[in-house]
Amino acid sequence: MAAHTVTEWTAVCRLADLEVDRGKSALVHGQAIALFRTADGVHALANHDPFSRGSALARGLVGTRDDVPIVGSPWHGHVFDLRTGCCLDDDHVRVTTYAVRVVAGVVEVGPRP
Repeated sequence: MAAHTVTEWTAVCRLADLEVDRGKSALVHGQAIALFRTADGVHALANHDPFSRGSALARGLVGTRDDVPIVGSPWHGHVFDLRTGCCLDDDHVRVTTYAVRVVAGVVEVGPRP
């Protein structure tokens, strides 16, 4: 049996519903997603903190580190690159990222890149 791959885009919210430098959680394709609107665009990560194993990244602190847009875990403070999902504190750890686009003011989440 072939593995099922999600290729469709799902409308999640209006861009105006996302505050700049704040996270918002959503359920997309059956997965908990954390959406972040920053000065350089909208990013989507799995809302799973691999260190605490809880759904918490949407509540993390958003900012930059050396011009890299980041979110810091609210529980343990580990920092993740919003573009790649890579943990900047432990290069062996990564959070799943999802493709994001804005169409007519609506944020859509697509497949994993």
